[in-house]
Amino acid sequence: MNSAQAVAAKKQEILKRWFQITVDSYPVDTARFLKSQKDPFANPVGQTTYQSLAALVDALIAGAGREVMIPALDPLLRIRAVQSFTPSKATEFIFSLKSIIRQHLPNAGGDAGVDLNDLDRRIDEMAMAAFDIYMACREKIYELKATESRKQFFGSLKRAGLIVETEADGPGF
Repeated sequence: MNSAQAVAAKKQEILKRWFQITVDSYPVDTARFLKSQKDPFANPVGQTTYQSLAALVDALIAGAGREVMIPALDPLLRIRAVQSFTPSKATEFIFSLKSIIRQHLPNAGGDAGVDLNDLDRRIDEMAMAAFDIYMACREKIYELKATESRKQFFGSLKRAGLIVETEADGPGF
């Protein structure tokens, strides 16, 4: 049995544990809500998280590359980018998948066990893609904040009569 087949055989257990660990990265009250609320309309973050993790496990089993991982990672990392996660905390959940797989495949890594090197490599690739997505989202957030600050600043100057805006030139003194 290869590593993908071994993971496929334990997919539901692995996915359930990965979801729990990912949700536990949130504050206690939020984590409790994300775990308990099953209605996708009342709990879109929990639903998106679970769907993204399920798609990532499927991609891992299928041996898919970044082109499949990125669409699965994107919604989850967009959510985490607007929250107070540091880059390492936002992507930490991906690395926990390695230990989860090892817990559910007790013979993995031994002479008669399953070789996990390929899975580890793909999980690392998943983490690198997640970091790229997270950082792109954070850059966009900072860009939006800077643009809004600039608009507020020039609006204040205009209201104070310190600048006059012409159509051809934009803001001027």
